[in-house]
Amino acid sequence: MKAKSPAEAIDRQGWAASVAEAVRRGEVGPAARLMRDLDDEIPGARDGRRALFPYTGRAHVIGITGAPGAGKSTLTDQLVAAYRERGKTVGVVAIDPSSPFGGGAILGDRIRMQRHSTDPGVFVRSLATRGHLGGLSRSTGDVVDVMDAAGKDVIIIETVGVGQDELDVMRIAHTTVVIQVPGLGDDIQAIKAGILEIANVFVVNKADLDGADTLVHQLSAMLHARAPREGMSPPEIIKTDASRGNGMGQLMAAIDRHREKVRGDDWATRENRRLERRFLEHLRDVLYERGRARLVRTSYYDKLMSALASRAVDPYTAADEAASKVLGEDRERWKTCK
Repeated sequence: MKAKSPAEAIDRQGWAASVAEAVRRGEVGPAARLMRDLDDEIPGARDGRRALFPYTGRAHVIGITGAPGAGKSTLTDQLVAAYRERGKTVGVVAIDPSSPFGGGAILGDRIRMQRHSTDPGVFVRSLATRGHLGGLSRSTGDVVDVMDAAGKDVIIIETVGVGQDELDVMRIAHTTVVIQVPGLGDDIQAIKAGILEIANVFVVNKADLDGADTLVHQLSAMLHARAPREGMSPPEIIKTDASRGNGMGQLMAAIDRHREKVRGDDWATRENRRLERRFLEHLRDVLYERGRARLVRTSYYDKLMSALASRAVDPYTAADEAASKVLGEDRERWKTCK
């Protein structure tokens, strides 16, 4: 990679500072463009993200997750309206499925939140999963940072709705709301495999349907049967009918109680852990991208692929040896392979 000249570095720093200032003033255009560029992984956008990072950490981030058909978008829409009634500004990061053709987001969530489209206190950004597992997009944390620096009081992340694997949201959100509904088949199977671990608040939505009370009792029994995670209170269970707005007051109160608890219980330690997780995720990506780029430029890579094809070496041993080369753990042998 060609190093930037001093003039180019100054220009990019100046651009990043001006974008950061515009975002902090609440200008929608620069914020939207920066989010788009971060999602598209435009290299220059990282400078804007770096300039904004010192101004993050103020918003309360709420994750909304659950199986498809649970009513996540409707519940999110109702939460936005409730926070606006309180006078709070709101950002929404709606994770949508990727288009099989263009790779962009299928904007179902934004369509369902049309009533907030003219509200200057609400910003909705749809992101495509682009094959990323865990219910989020790779750029979710960056987009949340931009909204945070722009002054949003509350940021709601609505996951894509893939079911039990949606665990990434807990790494970004302060409060995670897991939605369940009766009548989707094996209700208890839907809350196993990790979902029980990440919930700070459980919502039994569509509570007017048969089986809602049974689902509440099953959830309560499961929560009491297992020890809570260290330093965490058992999650509350709230019944709602989001399509009619029923139960939203109780849900808001439960979110408020959790927010006050986490803000009071060694907040700095919790935030440091969240930032450490983000750092390690980015470090993994950077090491992979740079290490792979360095490795494939050498004749050693071709030799390694030939050895794999002939079954002379297994993939695990090959990966260990390649990592040693990239990390410089065997510099002399690395030099002879260039």
